[in-house]
Amino acid sequence: MLARGRDYYLGLRRRYEPDVARLVIVAESPPASGKYFYDSAGSISEPLFTALMRQMGATPATKEEGLRQFQSKGWVLVDATYQQVDKLPKDASQDRNALIEDDYPLLVADLSSLVSDRGVPLILIKANVCRILEPRLTKDGFNVINAGRPVYFPSTGQQKRFEQQFADVLRSAD
Repeated sequence: MLARGRDYYLGLRRRYEPDVARLVIVAESPPASGKYFYDSAGSISEPLFTALMRQMGATPATKEEGLRQFQSKGWVLVDATYQQVDKLPKDASQDRNALIEDDYPLLVADLSSLVSDRGVPLILIKANVCRILEPRLTKDGFNVINAGRPVYFPSTGQQKRFEQQFADVLRSAD
């Protein structure tokens, strides 16, 4: 497991940030596997990347091409925390959630730097992220469009559920 800092991940993302964000997707954290969404050297078969490309109707030949399409659509992915929490021990779920809660001010600052208008739709993905962040972000004036509906992470057999859940939430923004 290669732990990298917040600045590393933000540096990768900044290359692909849209001029105007039309949709912000909030995930949990960069994965311990190193398969970070914004790492253009990664594979187009990475679960989150594949799932989000499907949502856009994109079939990129390379990850770089897909990231540019994501950017041109005005979509941006941020993480609730930039500390890798996916490989914490199973009994550390409270620690995972505590890290997300502790980094909430950083998330708000990050979102505020990306959207000049808090009316830009946000979709939260992963059940714990939805549960922890939807009430707080909504209270702070962000437009979380999940409306209490969880969106599961697209791996470990949840790919089809993610596809349906994400599409349903996205449609509600229209």
